[in-house]
Amino acid sequence: MARVAARIAALLLAAFSFSACDSVAWYLQAAQGHLSIVTSRQDMRELLNDPELAPELAAKLQLVLEAREFAASELMLPAGENFLEFAQLDREHAVWNVFAAPEFSLEPVTWCYPIAGCAAYRGYFNANDAQDYAAELESQGLDAYVGGVDAYSTLGWFDDALLSTVVGRPDHQLAALIFHELAHQVVYVPDDTTLSESFATVVEMEGLRRWLETRQQSELLEEARADAERRRQFIDFVIGFRGRFEELYGREMGEADMRREKAGLQQQMRAEYRVLKAGWGGNAGYDGWFSRSLNNAQLTTVGSYNDLAPQLREILRQVGHDLPAFYERMRELTRMSPERREEYLDSLELSGRAGGG
Repeated sequence: MARVAARIAALLLAAFSFSACDSVAWYLQAAQGHLSIVTSRQDMRELLNDPELAPELAAKLQLVLEAREFAASELMLPAGENFLEFAQLDREHAVWNVFAAPEFSLEPVTWCYPIAGCAAYRGYFNANDAQDYAAELESQGLDAYVGGVDAYSTLGWFDDALLSTVVGRPDHQLAALIFHELAHQVVYVPDDTTLSESFATVVEMEGLRRWLETRQQSELLEEARADAERRRQFIDFVIGFRGRFEELYGREMGEADMRREKAGLQQQMRAEYRVLKAGWGGNAGYDGWFSRSLNNAQLTTVGSYNDLAPQLREILRQVGHDLPAFYERMRELTRMSPERREEYLDSLELSGRAGGG
């Protein structure tokens, strides 16, 4: 606890050294929110010795302990003291992120933070605080959107805990989450979300493949791949409509006409989603997202954050699926300038296509 408190204090000091006064309250709630999770954590191994622990929860805790051990021994991920503790939050989400964009633009508002760099969202540990801030942004004429987040990585600054907000997921998805979050501690590039998330996704899928094969549950890998394919189609669908919104906002017309056209395009997006959903056999996984306003802030939350996964999978293939060698190649990438890194990855993509892979 003393180490956690010291690190939170160090982050607050760094934040206050260059933050505007109206940001101090946000940093305080962030520190208090994370500290509240830390103080509610319980050692999972001790919980498993409690005869009154619900069998369903016990099974999930045991699975996570096995997944983290597999991540350390078979995936060579730095498990450390991560995911050894469980935090019961008694709320729907761990954090609520607020996104914002102008009424007639898809250029997101960004906020910058110590250590993590700049991001197109602001996180709150209380849903009402997030909604209040979104309302404040809307009063300034911006589109705003609040999205719940069930898990987050502290990128090695603190030991991550298993949160109650994720334990209801299917077993293979829970294991994949552990692999994904631990991968962020190997490679994370501030201000390059696409590279960071693409890397974590490649490690997640490779780890899940090995995990399921070891447990003789390879059939679940097809389910995971089907989930990933639906996610890819969803992202492509939204990005396609983003292009149509951008084309609309580039036209010369009055604000009233622009609002009417915007509303019409939002309705069309919902209608075409129903067609897409029918192709999934009626899978309703994205119904909640499409029930929202579909304003510009919401549209900015969907991006091709896994766009570099094909190139990174090619690097993994080149090193013979040797994960330590793959991690080292990734670290070399992070030491390149953004321009050189982009050039190198583009060449891998061309090479992969030429070779049919």
